[in-house]
Amino acid sequence: MQTIYSIGYAGLPMDHFLTALQDHGISVVLDVRSTPYSRRFPAYNREALADTLRKHSNLYRHYPQSFGARQDDPSLYHPAGYLDFAHFAASIPFQEGIQKVCSGMDLGYVFCVLCAERDPLTCHRTILVTRAFSQLGYNVVHILPYGEVQTQADIERRLLDKYFPGRGQTSLFGGKSDAADLLDEAYRRQNAVIGYRRGDAK
Repeated sequence: MQTIYSIGYAGLPMDHFLTALQDHGISVVLDVRSTPYSRRFPAYNREALADTLRKHSNLYRHYPQSFGARQDDPSLYHPAGYLDFAHFAASIPFQEGIQKVCSGMDLGYVFCVLCAERDPLTCHRTILVTRAFSQLGYNVVHILPYGEVQTQADIERRLLDKYFPGRGQTSLFGGKSDAADLLDEAYRRQNAVIGYRRGDAK
């Protein structure tokens, strides 16, 4: 089973970031930020990051139309105003991005999805992007500070603990909780919490 990684750079020194890439055999950094710049962490600005990665024999790819948290198409937004990850994941740009990455993995490249948030639970890279790869059967590993990792399955357990701590009892769906339904609902709820709203600064 092929593995795709993710990492959040906020507060992560560049040498630690590069070490993580090396330790996991990562060859391509896939930047999923809509705007690939950071005032607080300028080393991760697009041009600076691409240059650093090139010097360390890594590739940099930026796919904002395919994977960015901020999209221009109003039809992709929930009536409550936030980007609807389920609608976006079904869109042509998103699916084209998935195919590009899958083709790259078939050629032997090892990808790491990059965004800002340290905790993968709070970032669209996990709730939207790597979820899609997990659903396709890829192994997803989220790299945390200090060398720790969590899988997508670990994230899903955290989601269920957050939104359905009493699962296994009678659920809001009526009758015994169905695990897949609960998980889908947990993803939807987290989407509502973290999804970009038009007018946000992110």
